[in-house]
Amino acid sequence: WYTSLGPVSADRFASCRTSSIAGGTSQIGGSFTLINSNGQTVTSAEILTQPSLIYFGYTFCPDICPLDALRNVDAVDLLESQGRLVTPVFISIDPRRDTPEVIGEFAENMHERMIGLTGSDEQVRAASLAYRTFFARHDAEDEFYLVDHSTFSYFVLPGHGTVEVFRHEMTGEQVAQTAQCFLERL
Repeated sequence: WYTSLGPVSADRFASCRTSSIAGGTSQIGGSFTLINSNGQTVTSAEILTQPSLIYFGYTFCPDICPLDALRNVDAVDLLESQGRLVTPVFISIDPRRDTPEVIGEFAENMHERMIGLTGSDEQVRAASLAYRTFFARHDAEDEFYLVDHSTFSYFVLPGHGTVEVFRHEMTGEQVAQTAQCFLERL
């Protein structure tokens, strides 16, 4: 297909993309089953019913996770001020400490609409694998261990799956601006 401007892309979101993912963003994400802050088992189909910004982290993280979660809620608030509702989702990679109550309190303190999820080690690992995240718990004799992890946020649109991956360095304004581009093309 061609127009006077050149070839037409079959990807309606091509002009919005800021990241380049080997195999494309369609290779990232998928179904998961986790536990919400009320202790109920939930699936991705139940959680991802509207545009969502997903982050994998842990509540005991000393710096990166809270900063990324705050950046994401800044983006969500900017989008909401433009009439766009995006759900912030925080998935714990540390189910040993992040019980449903802990993840619920963390999510509530971050944003009134943030969904906090945890699960068994197997459930968390399966969700992490679906989104191609990395995490590794440090060995420790006490509860003060750290967890190394990737720091990407995933923009997921119902019916389209993961459409963008945001790097840690991006600001809330940059995330909101890019997300708005995708939302305008729905």
